[in-house]
Amino acid sequence: MRNPHDIIIKPLVTEQSMDGMAERKYSFKVARNANKTEIKKAIEKIFDVKVEKTNTLNMTGKVKRMGRNEGKRADWKKAIITLSEDSKEIEFFEGM
Repeated sequence: MRNPHDIIIKPLVTEQSMDGMAERKYSFKVARNANKTEIKKAIEKIFDVKVEKTNTLNMTGKVKRMGRNEGKRADWKKAIITLSEDSKEIEFFEGM
């Protein structure tokens, strides 16, 4: 198995993800080649919580322009984690 810190890249702190915290949902940017079971195991190992459900989304990069030149941001993968009722909260997101 890969290192859990290679699978979970960073947490996503947005208005929409903060609203989801009331339902025990947390959003993370994850490696593009990670599957749901790898993501679940990595979250459980890093934060010592119990994951109930994992949803993943492949996000396409935006096309950006700089004058007449056009480029594209990289594609990335987003994971939305739902914690079980008997699990504790993730301390990273507390107080936000």
